[in-house]
Amino acid sequence: MRWTVLDTPIGEFSVATDEVGVCGAYFGRTESAVEDPAGELDRRVLAELRGYFAGKLTEFTVPVVARRGSDFERAVWHQMTLIPYGQTRTYGEVAKAVGDPGAARAVGVACNRNPIPVIVPCHRIVGAGGKLVGFGGGLPRKVTLLELEAGVALHRAWS
Repeated sequence: MRWTVLDTPIGEFSVATDEVGVCGAYFGRTESAVEDPAGELDRRVLAELRGYFAGKLTEFTVPVVARRGSDFERAVWHQMTLIPYGQTRTYGEVAKAVGDPGAARAVGVACNRNPIPVIVPCHRIVGAGGKLVGFGGGLPRKVTLLELEAGVALHRAWS
């Protein structure tokens, strides 16, 4: 696994890749992270992240591989990738989508355990009524990500 770090509007963001795809992400700098990517996939991931934070990329295409997680967590993480850019879903809506309508709290736990935040957009999941609750990177980062996406989506809709 190789870690690369990128400066972003939400602070330093480290991304891990292996021979298959993106396998981890971390808010901050990991000790082994480098600023100069070693491989083609690393460069592609950083280019997509730069595009995302610049408001030019609304869908990641880099391969993603979660090396851990229960079947339920993996189902929740998959549902996250289906939430359109600039939109949100509630924990309850995601619980229903994975076939367990009473599991809203378990969805919250799965969000917190998401190994690849931003690329697997756990920030798009909110509490009932759109309330901003919980985010492994802290609520200010969640707000920044949601504002970025909402602004870009609104601009594109009006252009």
